[in-house]
Amino acid sequence: MNEKYAPLFEPLDLPNRIRLRNRLVMAPMTHVSSRADGTVSDEEIAYYVRRAQGVGMVVTAATWVAPNGGLPGAPAADRDEVVPGLRRLAAAIREQGAKAILQIFHAGRQSTMTGDLVSASAVPESKEGAAVPRELTEKEVGELVLAYGQAARRAVEAGFDGVEIHGGNGNLLHQFFSPYTNRRSDRYGGTTEGRMTFALEIVDEVKRVVAEAAQSPFIVGYRLSPEEAETPGITMAETLPFVDALAAKGLDYLSVSLVRYDAAPRRGIDDSRPRLSIIQERVGEGLPVIGVGSVRTPEDAVGALGTGIGLVALGRELVMEPDWAKLVAEGREEAIRTTLSVNDQRKLIIPDGMWRLMFSIPGWFPVEEEVGEAAKEAAKDVVEEAT
Repeated sequence: MNEKYAPLFEPLDLPNRIRLRNRLVMAPMTHVSSRADGTVSDEEIAYYVRRAQGVGMVVTAATWVAPNGGLPGAPAADRDEVVPGLRRLAAAIREQGAKAILQIFHAGRQSTMTGDLVSASAVPESKEGAAVPRELTEKEVGELVLAYGQAARRAVEAGFDGVEIHGGNGNLLHQFFSPYTNRRSDRYGGTTEGRMTFALEIVDEVKRVVAEAAQSPFIVGYRLSPEEAETPGITMAETLPFVDALAAKGLDYLSVSLVRYDAAPRRGIDDSRPRLSIIQERVGEGLPVIGVGSVRTPEDAVGALGTGIGLVALGRELVMEPDWAKLVAEGREEAIRTTLSVNDQRKLIIPDGMWRLMFSIPGWFPVEEEVGEAAKEAAKDVVEEAT
């Protein structure tokens, strides 16, 4: 191994004393390959097995806690009947030596599973023809808090090593924290403290349920998006007290969703350092931060760790090159695949739905010319199903 990459392969002990074998995490990514009822498919298990061999931790695709918060092709954790499939998935990941983390979420106004579109407030997405969601009642918010807790119980029963509460990327928890989408006047809205109440209640409930259900240390993490472009929108001035509150809950890690790992704050505070550095300093060394965003090369990964964070996540890179960690560890980083060709899907074990989705977003994945128009045409199927 090239010595400069050695920090990527140092073990890390989480606050609950669970040890990760290295600093590399498989980022949660939409794979569009669960069955229509949200149960785990053989296709998605094979996809994870192929990518879990070299990383320290795998965070699964967002898994819905209630039917009106799901997405087509996404897994479910909303009922006990899904536990056997989740158990197979957890075991498959753990057999590769990685810790298995189930990401739990509710899509809110982004959901396309049922006709019951809900959000923090009746604010539609900023796209033409977007439906107006209805505002959740306080009673419904309380029921969803319990739903997150029960999803965590199912993760424990399925043999996962932990759960990640997904509060970023525009989903329901993000919608509650954002002043752009949360116009409520009750205790779940108004001030920054009010808008973080829903998330903090979920953390409390998840940790309470885990304490009752788990017989051994169990990881509880939280993912957030630190800023948004809308005005009024989330700024670092609001995110910093939120991460203070999250850190006080005794989490095992904090995951920060970014487009670029080295990006500085947009507005809200006078600090030109990367957001990751600011957040890690804020929560202290005892709570590791996972950084992600444009980490393509081993140099990028080391650069991300250089911001002071404890863990770095790989997304698209592990889709294109499942052996990314192995190749770096063996000193063969020049062999890392950086483009996709038409013949790669089966070789790389990429689910059909994910393969189509990958080409529905221009520029998301670098492709060779022979991928051509066929994959792009096939991608329209996924787009049409989700709209």
